[in-house]
Amino acid sequence: MQDIALKAGVSKNAVSLALRHDPQISSTTRAKIERIARELGYRKNPTVAHLMANLRSSRQQGFKATFALLNANTDERAFVRHPTVPAYVEGCRRRAAQLGYILDEFWLHDPQWKASRLLDVLHSRGIRGAIIVGAMDNRQLPVEFLPIYEQLPCIVTGHRTYNPSLSFACVDHHNLALQAFEQALALGYKRPALALDKVIDQITGGRFTAGFLIAQQQITVAHRTQPFFALEDARKDISHFHAWIEKEKPDVILTLYNVVKRWVESLDFKVPRDMGLIQLEWRRQQPEWAGMNQHNDIVGEAAVDMLVGMVHRGERGVPDFPRATLIGSTWNMGRTVRQQASVGSKQLRPVTR
Repeated sequence: MQDIALKAGVSKNAVSLALRHDPQISSTTRAKIERIARELGYRKNPTVAHLMANLRSSRQQGFKATFALLNANTDERAFVRHPTVPAYVEGCRRRAAQLGYILDEFWLHDPQWKASRLLDVLHSRGIRGAIIVGAMDNRQLPVEFLPIYEQLPCIVTGHRTYNPSLSFACVDHHNLALQAFEQALALGYKRPALALDKVIDQITGGRFTAGFLIAQQQITVAHRTQPFFALEDARKDISHFHAWIEKEKPDVILTLYNVVKRWVESLDFKVPRDMGLIQLEWRRQQPEWAGMNQHNDIVGEAAVDMLVGMVHRGERGVPDFPRATLIGSTWNMGRTVRQQASVGSKQLRPVTR
């Protein structure tokens, strides 16, 4: 570092700050120092760098590194009342506390925030990076905050984003759907079906449907069903759902929505006697359902781990090659399915009205 400092005409401390991408060093000076470091063949020792970071932190009494937890949902209170977001937040808080980080929370849709003002606040509080939480429509982040994504290391939870594409942590939706299908087969069901809102499928990059369609390769063509995507139409006119049931004749439905149970029962089917239901996002609050636990809290933990790694490596900005951490899901048996008879089971016929 001394050689770099002499050639750059700066102090050794300035070199150290620049190579850690500290905002105290201007971008012009940092670029100059990084160029000289490359010319001199400088390579950071990650073990020493991590040790020095800990030593610097310990010298500052009461100091703990801080991350921003950015609520990108349109609901200001999504961290509390959204169906899935609170689980991500729970995991983020838990892991951050374990690693000694503090989380400052901000709502991106707050009218008071402009990118420049929020960025100033983040810098003034010494915030080192950001975790973005909340369901974004069409996988788009608020573009007005692009300066934040460019100047801070950022991780998204829940699903992949585009424009910009950031590194993210999420459940493995593809494998989840495949596992749910295989659990249905293991219980003896013959015609598993998928009922899913098309928008949700698009937000997840079609991975629910992809896993379901791949899983269908395990059964005969005669037993394969077409997915039902017209959830919004069925909420207005249930006959769309009834027509699909009559055409596809499923014996178990994989879905994300509790309302499907009510629709099934409107056809005089009893759950699980006549029709099984598998929840693709099982929650502790509804233990009676059978389904797949997405472990969104573990997704939140993974997001913190990814962000810590980015900070330690000095990474920031929109990555050329976004990384993904996919979390596996687990099966929970519930009262919405039952073991089917291995032979002689009667083909279900929907009750038409």
